Amino acid sequence: MSKKPMLNPYLPSWEYIPDGEPYVFDGRVYVYGSHDKFNGWAYCLNDYVCWSAPVDDLGSWRYEGVIYRKTQDPRNADGHMVLYAPDVTKGPDGRYYLFYVLDKISIVSVAVCDTPAGQYEFYGYVHDKDGRLLGERPGDDPQFDPGVLTEGDVTYLYTGFCPYEDTSRHGPMVTVLEKDMLTIREETRFIAPSAPYAKGSEYVGHEFFEASSIRKYNGKYYFVYSSVKLCELCYAVSDRPTEGFRFGGVIVANNDVGIAAYKPASQPMYYGANNHGSIIEIENQWYIFYHRHTNGTNFSRQGCIEKIFFDERGHIPQVEMTSCCGTPLKGEGYYPAYLACSLFTSQQEAYTDCSSGWMDSRFPKITQDGGDGDKEVGYVCCMRNGAACGFKYFDCKGVKAITIRTRGYARGPVAVRTAWDGDVLGIIDIPDNANFWTDHTAPIALPDGIQALYFTFQGQGALSLAGFTLHT
Repeated sequence: MSKKPMLNPYLPSWEYIPDGEPYVFDGRVYVYGSHDKFNGWAYCLNDYVCWSAPVDDLGSWRYEGVIYRKTQDPRNADGHMVLYAPDVTKGPDGRYYLFYVLDKISIVSVAVCDTPAGQYEFYGYVHDKDGRLLGERPGDDPQFDPGVLTEGDVTYLYTGFCPYEDTSRHGPMVTVLEKDMLTIREETRFIAPSAPYAKGSEYVGHEFFEASSIRKYNGKYYFVYSSVKLCELCYAVSDRPTEGFRFGGVIVANNDVGIAAYKPASQPMYYGANNHGSIIEIENQWYIFYHRHTNGTNFSRQGCIEKIFFDERGHIPQVEMTSCCGTPLKGEGYYPAYLACSLFTSQQEAYTDCSSGWMDSRFPKITQDGGDGDKEVGYVCCMRNGAACGFKYFDCKGVKAITIRTRGYARGPVAVRTAWDGDVLGIIDIPDNANFWTDHTAPIALPDGIQALYFTFQGQGALSLAGFTLHT
């Protein structure tokens, strides 16, 4: 059986799982995250679900169902709080432990299950030997975004949330837990500075904001986090899990800021905002799991994957956002527009509107029809004059024509390029308004080899793009 190609987003276009924490258990990759609502008004409105895939076929993801409901926490029986980003670890007893924080309290809750993606049951709250809850004791920083790593009988719990100018928050923390997964064995330590305390350090410009995650590579501990720039996932490295972390660099940004391989480093190529994810080795290849923003809002986020590489010093160079998880797609056949990894106009914007949570109609966005949970395929809408969407990458050979599928009150030419600022290779004309999806074809030859593909609308009205077909 042939394997399905890896795509970004890697889950169906109607699924919104940000904050992805991937793990390999018994030959499958399981991804845990928070759960956004399509057209939601806040972060993480849905219950936790899980998806998994075979380690040798990352294009074939399986829905494992709801694994934990927000009302299962005794402090949230009425469901008035949401489940923020979780993490999972296999405990010393062989069971699976789900760590999370609810949105209006600053303590760490734990649920447990006998299998990676079964029905988790509430287990307890992280506390010290006197029974006092971590996060509620005098002097504790609030707990947030737990990341966990178990080695032997010890579990390391990483937490923290540090807004840029908040001097009451000191940085990301690590707390060592006993083998019962709840009791504090070693008290909290700060492992990196927050922005007010980072002056003169190597973290300046990339100070810790949130999204703690921890992994191990080549005997060293890699602390992955979201910086105060919001869009980027950074990392710090240490020989020890509780101290000595040195800033390493940026792994990925969900607007491609920092990438200079195909455009100026400071130029955004997508509408980013907060980011959260982690790194994992699958079948001898390392990946970064992260999320992107859709629907012109902060609150409908989708998981993406890119290949990463370690150099001889253990450094991870920043990688591009792609439509293909780093492995070029076949330059033939139909591809849906929700795979766009670039959305932009002549007016550069690096972020969705964080003050209101929404972008306005001047900017293109990925969206879907229907409501939350409806299995409607995503598409790009709000493409006005000068708006472009880009897809990377395709292994092209003998492409002779391109068809695009569009609808909307719009008319005019769509220019096709293989670079965002490259020469126009051809024009596909949209002759008239269409209330239903309509195909338009033009003879356009693409150069052989690995190519990006950009479509720029240069007409009147607001165009929606469902997808395109490469003909050979």
